[in-house]
Amino acid sequence: GLDLPVAQEIATAAAQGEVCAAANDNAPGQVVVSGHAAAVDRAMAIAAERGFKRSVKLPVSAPFHCALMQPAADVMKRALSEVIIRAPSVPVIANVTASAVTEPEAIRSLLVQQVTGAVRWRESVLAMKQLGVEQLVECGAGAVLAGLTKRIDKEITALSLQTPEDIENFLKN
Repeated sequence: GLDLPVAQEIATAAAQGEVCAAANDNAPGQVVVSGHAAAVDRAMAIAAERGFKRSVKLPVSAPFHCALMQPAADVMKRALSEVIIRAPSVPVIANVTASAVTEPEAIRSLLVQQVTGAVRWRESVLAMKQLGVEQLVECGAGAVLAGLTKRIDKEITALSLQTPEDIENFLKN
C-alpha cells in the first residue's frame, strides 16, 4: 500500500499546475489524494506506473481537504465566528494536527483549517493511544473509522454504532 511520503511525492508530480494533495492519511497503506479531477487521475496513473496495484477513485461530491475547498473554509470561518465554543471536558484530537486541543479559540481555528487541511487519522489514533484511549466508538452511518482504527493499532478496541438501539445497548453495557 501507499504511505504518506510516497503519496505526497506522487501528488506533487501529478499536480502540473493544478491542485493535487495527499488529503487523508487513513491507515498504513491507505492515503487519499484530492484536488482537480485531472490531477487526481494523473496521480492514479503515476501510482500504477510505480507498481501500486490498487487505486480507487472515490465517489465524492467535492475535492475535500485540499486548497480547492478554501471558499468553504471562508464560509466556515464566518459561521464559527458567531458560535460560542466552550472548553471541552476532555481533550479533543484535531485531525489536522493530530494533537490534543482544549482551548476554544484553537478549536475554532482548527475547525476552519480542517476544511482545506489533510486528515491525519492514522496519527490521530496514535495520539489518542498516547493519551490512554483504549476504546474508540464511531457513531453514525458506516464503520469506516472503526475499520481504519483496527488497521492502525490492534490494541485499541473500535466499535461502530449505527442506530439509536446500538447506542442504547452500548450504554447499558
